[in-house]
Order: sequence, then structure tokens, then C-alpha cells
Amino acid sequence: MEKNYSENVKKDYSEIIRMRAEHVFEVMEKRVSPQEMERIRDAFAMARDAHALQRRKTGEPYILHPIAVASIAAEELQLGANPVIAAFLHDVVEDTHYTIDDIRARFGDDVSFLVKVLTKKADKKYEMSKQLDNYRQILHSVQYDIRAVLVKLADRLHNMRTLASMKPEKQMKIAGETDYFYAPLANRLGLYNVKTELENLSFRFRCPEEFEVISKLIADHVAANRENLETFRCQIEETLADAGIRARVTVDFRRPFSLWRKMRKYGDDFNHLKYRHFVEVEFDDTQTALSDKEMALRIYGILTTRFREKHNSMINYIDQPKQNGYQSIHVKLLPDFGRWQEVHISSSTMTRRQQLGCVAERTEETIQVWIEKFRKVLHDVFSSAKDDPHYMEDIVSTFYNDDIQVFTPEGRKMMLPQNSTVLDFAYEVHTALGDHARYALINGRLGAVNTPLRRGDVIEIFTDDACNPEDDWETFVHTYKARKALRRYRESRPRPAFCRCSQCNPIPGEEVIGIKPLDPAGIVTVHKRDCPKAISLASSYGDNVVSVDFDAADDVLYSVALRIRAIDRKHLFNDLTDTITNTLHLNMESFNTRTERNIVICHIGFGVHSYAELRVIMDNIRTIPGVDEVRRLTSVPTPSLDGPALSL
Repeated sequence: MEKNYSENVKKDYSEIIRMRAEHVFEVMEKRVSPQEMERIRDAFAMARDAHALQRRKTGEPYILHPIAVASIAAEELQLGANPVIAAFLHDVVEDTHYTIDDIRARFGDDVSFLVKVLTKKADKKYEMSKQLDNYRQILHSVQYDIRAVLVKLADRLHNMRTLASMKPEKQMKIAGETDYFYAPLANRLGLYNVKTELENLSFRFRCPEEFEVISKLIADHVAANRENLETFRCQIEETLADAGIRARVTVDFRRPFSLWRKMRKYGDDFNHLKYRHFVEVEFDDTQTALSDKEMALRIYGILTTRFREKHNSMINYIDQPKQNGYQSIHVKLLPDFGRWQEVHISSSTMTRRQQLGCVAERTEETIQVWIEKFRKVLHDVFSSAKDDPHYMEDIVSTFYNDDIQVFTPEGRKMMLPQNSTVLDFAYEVHTALGDHARYALINGRLGAVNTPLRRGDVIEIFTDDACNPEDDWETFVHTYKARKALRRYRESRPRPAFCRCSQCNPIPGEEVIGIKPLDPAGIVTVHKRDCPKAISLASSYGDNVVSVDFDAADDVLYSVALRIRAIDRKHLFNDLTDTITNTLHLNMESFNTRTERNIVICHIGFGVHSYAELRVIMDNIRTIPGVDEVRRLTSVPTPSLDGPALSL
């Protein structure tokens, strides 16, 4: 009886294997030659033989996994014969007795190259870690061919679809890899459907409770809005039909991971998130001689005549596509039920490109354009990767950011991650431009180097050879190129013998002491002798107190701030600025003032070389008529560029 049961199970799996493999063959027969079909069938036969004795964690025959990967590559990604062959064989070298040479002899150099890229290295010692080296191997293949990356995404997608059979710790590892690398990679390649599914599968296994909570909230939101949205959808469809336009109108509810990320980004709960769904208008681009842009704008005009448009809500992603190739017209319209709705207007070709990204247009020329675009993202990475432990983190961040398109004064387009700053732009143009950036004109308006940029901004950078990267610049740049340049600059500078206490801000010439850190790898911190923090540390760690030589240097300025109390009078402000800038030749960093019942309080920030210089400055200010008190402040006030010129 047990024998018959085993035979039935074996027979059932044999039929499942045959049917699923036949599905791949049927898909491929529509677009490849008979000779290529023979090679695809041969690849399946080799994979079935190689994996004959292997089982997955589910207990299923292992061959079902390569078949599934080949099916995704063939049907969902619509790849050609050799990538589908590589999909069947992607685990053969790693997990069985077959070698790359065996693959090459049977299927040629191209297939063997793809399989080699997909085979993890079995090194005893990794340059970074097994996972990071694997990511680097995959990215490096893009320098030559993008197809291996697409097969790897098909492999990852099937692994995620079957992750439920894994132990929780294994689920976390695989889901973490997916979140960190594979979903961002799919995003950059324009594979929207793959990216979205990977994100949500990863979220489901990493945070199952949060996933279920948000999924329930989405279901409730769908039920509560179904009637109004269906009415709005039909109104759009009818309005376009009356104008003689064939279009498919659907309501797309955003997925759990997308909404979770928005909640984290904006600090909102689910009920206060805007635009938890959008309306997709997809028009048939074969019905007219108009270009896709002309037709999209025509539909935009028709809809904004029928419905009220939210002011400045229209975004033209057709002329300014995202880095992953996404194109559409976005606009917010007000239906009869009185809540703004986000509407996307796309052609059927745009939708296809959104789903298939870099393989949407099946020509060597268009594939090559995508490869070149991707190479630009990875430019200069591999030459420095061994020396840069941050390189993977920086690359992945460039994959996952929404993009903004900005311009040089000459009209040159530049794509930058959302929230990029003037410095990101400067470093993207040239490293030297970033290193010596002093300020910028953004659409003709003055802006600091940390000013965030917006889509469509025109930026002109102004430099000064005396300006060099500052310590906080790394905190407000987002591009790999900027981060790498700033790290290189920081590492090229001599390591300081000590640092200054951030609470008492000592300057050369004051009575100071040094406190050695508890961490042996740290550096000595210099404190004023009356600094409460120094007193506390000295009382607890007396052996860590050391003497330091904290001498003035001609090329180093230390920020200080003064509080000036004076009697209000005519020209007081002029006398103060004249003394500081003309008599003492100092550059003011901030000047904040308020007047109350004829008494003026000024807070002035500037840089000095030493305590002796500061005393001379204070003595000079005291001689100004009407000045009653000059006192040094512990901290330097930070002025706002958006506030008034004179403020509290």
C-alpha cells in the first residue's frame, strides 16, 4: 500500500513537471525559431536530469523551481531563448556535478556566461561578505549584459513566492536581501510589477503583523470607497467615449508596503495618508495619428474641462520621465463626491514600458540604451569598491529613490534622487565644483549648498577656491558620487590630535584640559577648565585627564557668539557692523537683534583665531557709544535663510 502511494505521488509530480515545462515551451514557441526551441527543450532535459534527486523545502522535486524561473523569464519578463535556457540551468553548476564547461559545450558561450553570472562563488574568503560579493557579481555583469540580472530577478521572485515553507530566520534573511537589493534593482530597471511584488512579499514575511494590519485597512478603504470611485471611473470612461476616445479606466489601490513606507516617511497614520489609491486612464495609442504626448494632453484637457483641477497638480512625466523610464501625465481632479483624486494618464505603450522596463522594446538598440543608462549609475564603482565599505549602501540608495530632473544654466538635463541638494548637483557636474561650492542660484534665487532641489530647478553653482568640504556636508547629500567624494576628502585630511567639546566650545588661548576617551580608538576631547562636562568626567575618570597644546593657527577659525546689550539710537547697527567688518575685518556668520523699550539686544556670530583675538574684539565693541554689555555666549545661534533679516 505504501509503495502504491509513493508511485502515485511520483506520477502526479511527473505530470505537474511535464505540464509546467510545456507551458514554458508554448510561450516561447510564439517568438523563437524551431532550432531555438530544440535548445530550450534540451536545457529543460539537462536541468531535470541534474536535479533529479533534489527536493525543495516543501518536499516538491527541485526541478519545479528552475521551471518556474524559466516561466517568469519567458512569460512575465518576455526574455529570449538564451536567457530562458539560462533560467532552466541557473542552479545546475552551483548544486550539481555539472560544470560551466559542460554548459558551454552543450549550449555555447552566451548561455555559459549567463549561468556563470547566476552561479554564486564558493570562495572560502570573501572580500566583504558572501551576500555583498554576490550583489557585486550581479551588478558587475551589467557592464556586459543586462539579461543575467533579469534572470536573477526571476529567480528571486519565485523564491519569494514560495518563502512560506522556510523557517522564520531564513525568511528574514531572504526577505532582507530582497528589500535591500533586489526590489530596488527591479525599480531602477523599470520593472514596476516585479518591484511591487518583491516589496510586498518581503514586507509580508519581515513584518507579518504590520502587513496584516495594513492589508485589513486597505480592504476597509476599498469597501468604503467602492461606490464613489466606481461612479468616478464610469464618468471618466463616458466623458472620453463621448469625445471618441477609447480608454481603459481602472482604480488601483496602493499596496501595503507602499503605504507603510509613506506612513514612515510623513509620520502619518493610515487614515491621514493622502492618495491611498489612484485612477489609471490607459488609452489605446493605435486609435490616432497623434503622438502619445499629444493624446495624453488632449485627454488631460477633456478631463479638466469636466472636473475641477487642483492648482499646480499636473506633473508631466512624459517630457521628464523618471530614471527607470516611467512616463505618464499625473493630475488631481475633484469628482462630484468632493475629495481630490489622483489620476494617471498613459498610453498602452507607456503601461507596457512600466511593466517590462528595460525589455519593453525588444530591439538591440533599446536594450543597449538601458545598459548604458545603468552603467552610468554604476560609474566608477567597481574601481573603488574594495576600498569603500559603503559602496553597496550608496548604490542601492540610488536605485530606490524617486527621481527629479533638474537643469544646468545651459539647459543640460540631470537626473538626481528626490531630496537631492545643491551639493549633490555640484558633485554630479564635477568633483571640483562640489569641493569648492560656496552658494548657488536656484531659478535665479540665492540658495545655500544644502538647499533641497525640486523637479525642474535650474541651478548655477558659484565656487571659491578657499571653500572646502565641511564636516556636516555628508549629512545632507544623497548621491553616491557626492558621498564618495566627501569621504575621500575627509580621509585625505590628517587625523586631528583632538576634538573640541561641543558644549563649552573652547578656543586657543583659553585655559583648557584634555579628556581621553573611554574607547581606545577615539581621540582626546578638549574642554574649558570650567566646563561642567569636563568636571564630571574628571571626577569619574581622573586617569583620563591629560594636558594638551591647543595653539592658534592662521588658517583655522573658531565660531563664537556675542550678546550685546545697548541703548537704542540712530546708526547703532551701522557702528556695530563697521567695527566688526571694517575695523576688525571679520566675516559675520549671523546677526540677530531685537529692540524693546529703547534697549537693544544683539546676538552676533563670527569666527576668531584665538581667545586673545576675541578679547580685542570685545574691547573694541565696548567702546561703541551706547553699548552697555558685551558677553560671550556658550553656543552659536543658527540663522535661518528663510526668516527675516533681523529676528529674535
